[in-house]
Amino acid sequence: MWGNIAISFLLAFIVSFMATPYSIKIAEKIGAIDIPKDDRRMRKKSIPKLGGLAVITGFAISLIYLISVMNIEGSINLFDENMYLKKLIGVGLGVIIITITGVIDDTKTLKPLQKLFGQVLAAVVAVGFGIRISAADIPFIQNTELANEISMIVTVIWIIGITNEINLIDGLDGLSSGIALISCISLLIIFALNYSPMIAILMITSLIGALVGFLPFNFSPAKTFIGDTGSNFLGFMLSVVSILGYILSIVSILGVAKTYTAVVIALPMLVLGLPIFDVVWAIIRRMVKGKSIKAIFKADKGHLHHRLLAKGFSQKQAVLVMYAMSAALGLFAIILLESGIWKALSFLLMVIAALFLGYRNFLTEKSEKGEKYECGVCKYIYNPKTGNEKAGIAPGTNFEDLPDNWVCPVCGESKDVFEIHK
Repeated sequence: MWGNIAISFLLAFIVSFMATPYSIKIAEKIGAIDIPKDDRRMRKKSIPKLGGLAVITGFAISLIYLISVMNIEGSINLFDENMYLKKLIGVGLGVIIITITGVIDDTKTLKPLQKLFGQVLAAVVAVGFGIRISAADIPFIQNTELANEISMIVTVIWIIGITNEINLIDGLDGLSSGIALISCISLLIIFALNYSPMIAILMITSLIGALVGFLPFNFSPAKTFIGDTGSNFLGFMLSVVSILGYILSIVSILGVAKTYTAVVIALPMLVLGLPIFDVVWAIIRRMVKGKSIKAIFKADKGHLHHRLLAKGFSQKQAVLVMYAMSAALGLFAIILLESGIWKALSFLLMVIAALFLGYRNFLTEKSEKGEKYECGVCKYIYNPKTGNEKAGIAPGTNFEDLPDNWVCPVCGESKDVFEIHK
């Protein structure tokens, strides 16, 4: 098994790493370029945004090769009662639909409802080919079978939800791809502990390899973005793989963690907890602010990474903080599965305490250093000691205490483009 896992990872890594420079060239030729048009953009220069094609290529080649070889060897039976071949065809068709939708969005910019249509279509196709959440573990009612219609609706909602969650956190260099990578690693460990189907393990391993190959080009300073093509693909695959590798094997999980049946169904949600929380909070925030359903689709600067930047974190620091939070949630899920709720809660409390102390030390250190902040566009330097008297900012005002509407006095750019002056 481990040999196949190693090959799956290495093949996906090599293909993705080698394909990424070509995806940049393709993006430049067809006009798939991220051009900053508003103050939400963290970067002020144009970046190719079709890197997702490299990730998809690495994943697909690795998975198809390994499954073909293992089927010939007889180590995987695609035609048994689980009908894995049918499910794989459904996943493949869903990936094609989600990729086409993403490429069009990256080149032409689709309206939210048009993008949603592509996501719904991909989800419906996957469900039609057997990708289903067929049972739910409800407190006090163990392993409840879902009616066929309810099962289909729940699965479609799950796929669409996770797809959009990865897409909406794609706001900083390396953020969505890194969060997806951490989620994949957490799921792989859970799959291994749970003795999940080999197909699911190969799929998640191929995703890991493809992301590791792409991330060097995407981490700050990014040479390319994963784009809607990549973020939609990652969300779609994470939702589908969590079904194939975990939710469909709930019975075997209950055999490992019988005492905790009321919460084990939450493990995939915990692994994907950071994007889920960010999106749910964004929906609530936008509905309250806009007082309508349409307000949900209006972009804002209230996401977690925006808030971290507003507190004085650099882009790299904000990304690393969110990496740590995602990893902590993944470890929480793993500990919950292996050791139970109380040890998992103890771990979570320690993480929260560490994050709180780290945040306080960060603010204290900045204050003591009197750190200056440099505009990423015109290189103007804001000095807290002198403030910005023309804008009514008194001397001694820390950068994080500046009003949200404060702009660079030279070029007029927002706070978001400023980073700590080195």
